[in-house]
Amino acid sequence: MENRCPFCYQEDVVLQNQLAWAKYDIYPVSPGHLLIMPCRHVESFFDTTREERHALNDLLEQGRALLDREFQPEGYNIGINCGEAAGQTIMHLHIHLIPRYQGDLDNPRGGVRGVIPDKRVY
Repeated sequence: MENRCPFCYQEDVVLQNQLAWAKYDIYPVSPGHLLIMPCRHVESFFDTTREERHALNDLLEQGRALLDREFQPEGYNIGINCGEAAGQTIMHLHIHLIPRYQGDLDNPRGGVRGVIPDKRVY
């Protein structure tokens, strides 16, 4: 069990539907950071079925409503790392829904472009 996929076992479920589920990130970027993933073990967003993509999108919307209610963020980043070159460390698709707060970064311009720091601010 040492090499088990941590996202194949639903623990600490915050939201779920028939094909996907969500939990709070144990290493949150900001308060309320959610991870949304398919129940089926699939490595990449590009390997999901149309039904799984719909289920993931439904949880993104439900997650935003939950975070709006519980954390009142001023914005969101939504991100998926596909492959090691993109920074994926757990090879089970997971979508980051990251609440953003005024002042949490001196200059948030560029948002997700910050994955390559020299390209973030343009």
